[in-house]
Amino acid sequence: MSVLTVGISHRTAPVSMLERVSVSGEALVKLLHDVQQDACVSEAMVVSTCNRVEIYAAVDRFHGALTGISRLLSVHSGVPVEELTPHLYVHYEDQAIEHLFSMACGLDSMVVGEGQILGQVRRALTLAQKQGTVGATLNELVQQALRVGKRAHADTDIDQAGASLVTAGLALAGDLAGRRALVVGAGSMSSLAATTLARAGVTDIVVANRTFERGVRLAASVGGRAVEFSAVPRELAAADIVITCTGGGRHVVTPDIVAAHMTGRGVFLLDLALPHDIDPAVREVPGVTLVDLETIQESGIGWREGDTVDSVRRLVAEELAGFLTAERAAKVTPTVVALRSKAATVVEAELGRLLMRMPHLDRKARDEVAQTVQRVVDKLLHEPTVRVKQLATSPGGDHYAEALRELFDLDPKMPDAVREVEL
Repeated sequence: MSVLTVGISHRTAPVSMLERVSVSGEALVKLLHDVQQDACVSEAMVVSTCNRVEIYAAVDRFHGALTGISRLLSVHSGVPVEELTPHLYVHYEDQAIEHLFSMACGLDSMVVGEGQILGQVRRALTLAQKQGTVGATLNELVQQALRVGKRAHADTDIDQAGASLVTAGLALAGDLAGRRALVVGAGSMSSLAATTLARAGVTDIVVANRTFERGVRLAASVGGRAVEFSAVPRELAAADIVITCTGGGRHVVTPDIVAAHMTGRGVFLLDLALPHDIDPAVREVPGVTLVDLETIQESGIGWREGDTVDSVRRLVAEELAGFLTAERAAKVTPTVVALRSKAATVVEAELGRLLMRMPHLDRKARDEVAQTVQRVVDKLLHEPTVRVKQLATSPGGDHYAEALRELFDLDPKMPDAVREVEL
């Protein structure tokens, strides 16, 4: 089974296209199941964030799976295949694994080094596990990617290589100390925004969320206050900074609302949601500064190539080599076990026949004969089994295991072999 990645991100598509393809909630669950039910796919996971939608699948046929997944992305987004395809990227086998490791480290983020991607990948895996769309292949791979991401943040300065999206966006707002802020939403991005505002010296933080209790908890954590979601227009009138991240699929802030409540003041709006929470047309309202994901992308804030990024890339290469070596070695293990199991069966049968023909042999003689035969078999099998394990770790190494199976008529799935591997 091979791993295939089909995705679209800020690197390959404008924010307007990402907004159309963005998927969450029940729509995300439906896409997950539809991909997993494709004839060429056995496992599936979807990573959907504000700047990417990526589908990871364990597949048995590349072209069939690619066609099926691309079609499903088109169907779920409503974007015609011919319009969507130019923005898609595809990674297969080793490249798919390398991409996942790099992404988990924050190397593929709009703002390099941001740590939120680890949580997003973890949530994607948890959802797929709950929905029963992942098995051994993707479970093992994604767990390893999370370990690689944690190591990158622990062993390097990748956290300082770039700010989070929140920090990058607020960098365009100027000095924050003493200003008043409204945070719309209470999810992970909104929590990060509220925390960042508090640390920057914002004196009054108001949180508005559709679920009031969640808004209360977030507001309490930063010394702010919570309001009902319906109070957003009123609170907008008093805010210097407004950050939105609900991703509810409709505009929370519109030109009419801004024009009616600004009362001649200037206001900085930061929209971190996909689909957009703030109607881009608010830019036409005098005194409004609107920063969204597209603005951050164009500004280039946080994209800092250097020694730290290079060190993380080396770490990814090292982890990738280790993972592939272990994976290829594991694939040949059932074949080696099957060979030894077959040899043991032959030895046992031949010793039985010998003892039937020579029943007069005493126990000492029987044990000596058995040990001699076993030593001969072990010595004959040692070199080929060691070599096939070594060769299996190189590209195309599975062909050696196939040759071994063909030459000795082995079935790695035989009960004895499977049981011995599990032990």
